[in-house]
Formats: sequence, C-alpha cells, structure tokens
Amino acid sequence: MPDVPSPLARRPAGRCLTAGFALLAGLAALVTASAAFAQSPAPAPSSSPAAAPAAATAAAAATAAPPSAASAPAGGDEQASGAVDSQVQSLKSDVLDLNRDLFVLEQELLYPANTQVAVFVSMDAGTFFALDSVQLKIDGKEVADYLYTPREVHALVQGGVQRLYVGNLKVGKHQLVAFLTGKGPHNLDYTRGATLDFQKDIGAKYLELTITDDQKKLQPQFRIKDWE
Repeated sequence: MPDVPSPLARRPAGRCLTAGFALLAGLAALVTASAAFAQSPAPAPSSSPAAAPAAATAAAAATAAPPSAASAPAGGDEQASGAVDSQVQSLKSDVLDLNRDLFVLEQELLYPANTQVAVFVSMDAGTFFALDSVQLKIDGKEVADYLYTPREVHALVQGGVQRLYVGNLKVGKHQLVAFLTGKGPHNLDYTRGATLDFQKDIGAKYLELTITDDQKKLQPQFRIKDWE
C-alpha cells in the first residue's frame, strides 16, 4: 500500500514559507530603516558613551565658573548707568546756563539801560523794627506791594539786598514813595513812609530803600538813597 502524505506533514512547509515571508518583510524594513538612518544627520558626539563623561565635565566646569564672568554684564550696566547720569547732569547744567542767559536777555529787552529804574531794599535793623511788607509808588502809581516771610526778613538782617522793583521811566523828574509796615518798639504795629524826588537821566537809575535802627531815638529809621 503506497504511502499517502498526511496533511499534517505539509504544515511545516507552510510555516516555513510564512516565516520566510516574515523574514523578508523584516529584512525590507531593516533596509528601509538603514537608508533612512543614512540620510539623517549624524548624531552629536555627546550621545556616544565615550563623549558622555566629557559633556558632564564641561557642564561641571561651566557651573563652577568664577562669579566674575557672570558679574561682568552687571558691571557693564553700572558703567552705562553712570555714563547716562553724567550726561543728564551735564544737560541740567546746560539748561540752567541757558535759562540764565535767556533771563538776562529778557531783562535787557524789557528794561533797556536808557529807561531802566530799579529799587532795592536793605535792612540793618532788627532791634526796633520787624519788617512785614513794603509798598512802592512812583509818581502816584503803585508799582510793587511785597509781603515778606520770616526767612526773607532774616536774610535782609544778615546783610542781604533785595531787588524789589525794576521798570522803565522816561527822562525827567519823578517821585518815589515807600510805605513800610511791621512790628515796632514794644511789638506794636508800625507803619512808616519814605519819599524821594529824583531825576531820571539817560541810563539806568538805581534807588535803595534802607531800614536801620536809630540807637539815639530808639526808633527805626527809613531812608531812600539815590545811587548816582
């Protein structure tokens, strides 16, 4: 009786074929992956085991870098800030100089020397009179009315001179009247006046209202001087 191949005897061949196809598919996938890997950029050296310690050493060195390197930008910022402050101070000085020059020019334009008249106040007193206010009239017209603070009075007593009024007058005869109020002897309200007739010529005219103590009369004395 001839041998009949059993179906079970053919299964190993099918399994081998299937395994072969699987192996071919795996080889194809491996080839594809190899091609893709070849086209991809080369990996960084640090990914290799030998480069790992070197990378760790470099990181440690960067961490242990002296603080001076990190503080260098801060020092640069401080220098830049100092330069900016210096420029700001220089600009402020230039602005102040410019304002002063503009003020002088304005005074020259508003009050030319040929028509200018100025009245100053000085004080050599304090025992018999405490200044409160001063009112000025020129030719019957009020030109100034000033109320003083204690600080300003103290400055006058210490020798300061105040320019109370500056204006323009035509050439000719004029009259200046000053009214002063304050506290007199025994801390009583005190009001006095002083008058000066003066000649205005071509050129600036300067007048000074002086307040002094009269030790003989124990009274304050008020006088207007002409700076000729």
